[in-house]
Amino acid sequence: MTTARDTSSQSDISKMKTEPDGSFKRQASSFRNTIEKGGKFPPEQDRYHLYVSYACPWATRTLIVRILKGLEAIIPVTVVSPHMGAHGWPFAQVDPFPAADEDPLYKSQHVKDLYLKADPDYSGRFTVPVLWDKKQHTIVNNESSEIIRIFNTAFNEFLPAEKAALDYYPEDLRAQIDEVNEWVYPNINNGVYRSGFATTQEAYSKAVVEVFEALDKAEKLLTGKDYLIGNKLTEADIRLWVTIIRFDPVYVGHFKCNIRTIRDGYPAIHRWMQKLYWENSAFKDSTNFEHIKSHYYWSHTSINPTRIVPVGPIPNVLPL
Repeated sequence: MTTARDTSSQSDISKMKTEPDGSFKRQASSFRNTIEKGGKFPPEQDRYHLYVSYACPWATRTLIVRILKGLEAIIPVTVVSPHMGAHGWPFAQVDPFPAADEDPLYKSQHVKDLYLKADPDYSGRFTVPVLWDKKQHTIVNNESSEIIRIFNTAFNEFLPAEKAALDYYPEDLRAQIDEVNEWVYPNINNGVYRSGFATTQEAYSKAVVEVFEALDKAEKLLTGKDYLIGNKLTEADIRLWVTIIRFDPVYVGHFKCNIRTIRDGYPAIHRWMQKLYWENSAFKDSTNFEHIKSHYYWSHTSINPTRIVPVGPIPNVLPL
């Protein structure tokens, strides 16, 4: 009998390595297919399934676009428990948690089971989101920035005209969206992780300053405006928002991003965040603070060995 290989370095966040200088580098996603007519994964109803965590900002991007585009009936979703332990993200059957689900397709215990089903030799990290093909029993894509583009257009033929017409990456704004994504991703979305997972003072100090320089830039961009680009909701807003909504509840304390808070230091960003949360149900309904706070403070034992989850800030989001 062959023994199962040790995948703990892929699933256990406490075994995550930083660079020799103490800095954190995020691994690239490895399943990078798209859904397109005539391709290996054609658009079909009841064929694809989305696995996410409410805690994870990358996965939350896909949840938001799924609701905005009205894909709920076309792409069912399964939410994992926020307690990411030695085996990575668990499903509710091994870790029951409010609003977490069991895996309806294979009764998997952990997200890693899906990865090893798709590719028994897979050697990357077991991340969410996962866009799954039920027909070929494999992962289509696990890169959130690509999944939101798939959701943006791939299923338009099945949608009512008003939903099909919604475009969060419109042709005329693409260059501007790409330009904003180019600095928001490394310095804000991933910047908070580079700050929080740094293991030397130098690596942390460099990362945290870059986070706040980029927030200053976003503040300027949002001053007097409702959206980052073209006075309309685009992918750029969605990608920035998932980090900002977690900032005061998690990143300020847990990831030591405490030069300023959003609510007291960035009036334009704060108002933009509040408006999207309170006025657009796709944002509010994709946000679960119990999952968010429990995940970060429980899962990263190298940062928070007691696993105590802080009570504040109260409220999580200030009313408008």
